[in-house]
Amino acid sequence: MAEISFDGRVAVVTGAGGGLGRTYALELARRGAAVVVNDLGGSVAGEGGSDTAAQKVVDEIKAAGGDAVPSYDSVATPEGGEAIVQKAVDAFGKVDIVVNNAGILRDKSFAKMTLDDLHAVLDVHLKGAFYVSQPAFRIMKDNGYGRFVHTSSNSGIFGNFGQANYGAAKMGLVGLSNVLAIEGAKSNILSNVIAPVARTRMTEELMGDFAKVLDPEGVTPMVVFLCSEACTFTHEVFSAAAGRYSRIFVGLTKGWYGGKDKLPTVEDVADHIAEIENQDGYIVPNNSGDELGQLMGLLTS
Repeated sequence: MAEISFDGRVAVVTGAGGGLGRTYALELARRGAAVVVNDLGGSVAGEGGSDTAAQKVVDEIKAAGGDAVPSYDSVATPEGGEAIVQKAVDAFGKVDIVVNNAGILRDKSFAKMTLDDLHAVLDVHLKGAFYVSQPAFRIMKDNGYGRFVHTSSNSGIFGNFGQANYGAAKMGLVGLSNVLAIEGAKSNILSNVIAPVARTRMTEELMGDFAKVLDPEGVTPMVVFLCSEACTFTHEVFSAAAGRYSRIFVGLTKGWYGGKDKLPTVEDVADHIAEIENQDGYIVPNNSGDELGQLMGLLTS
């Protein structure tokens, strides 16, 4: 395959001052994209701020012959999201690609989690992606082209102890991406989700020695592919870890239908639960209408 290029494309990468976001920004720029390197420069818990992180990555890109500008705005407010996208427009005239990567951690067991822990994580991960994506989506619609990559996590898709806030935000991003994929399809806007496993300052203490083999660069090729014109996929979720890439999907089983003659009872459900759970013949819906179509087929047959 010919080398994938981003010449003439403009990318916004949030949380790009270190870890995964930095690798995305560097690779996109190396391949020709003009990049807005966004990072508030705060702590892992989302406290404080500094211009140093984003500026350092911009300096790396420019030293390698690329084009980039820093953004120090917080994704956690509508004003911050607008400002990040406006930075791309002011510097490069448009925005073609958004990688929603910014994140924080406030891990606690569910019984001990505070509302502040909940709101802080939702504000950055889920609302932050909304705040950045909406103004970018409008520009992409006008231009007839766009690529979104939203950063979920196996903690959200599969669950993980002590991360109720983080897990809820990360699964919420799957729902956000699915809707953008549907609404953006006619404007050549693709939206996908990445669930990365990598060593970053947010994860290295959690993973212990295992983190040593999980270089962020092992995730980068999948993300950069999803940002590219070569990508024709949308509405999908991919796992990426240490150079292994795989698809994650939500399936709908054929299930059990009680028939038209009577409303099933609780006991009927209990009697047929194995059939309800049986994965043979499942489908992977592309939208809510796919489930309704399957149901309509049952009801009208």
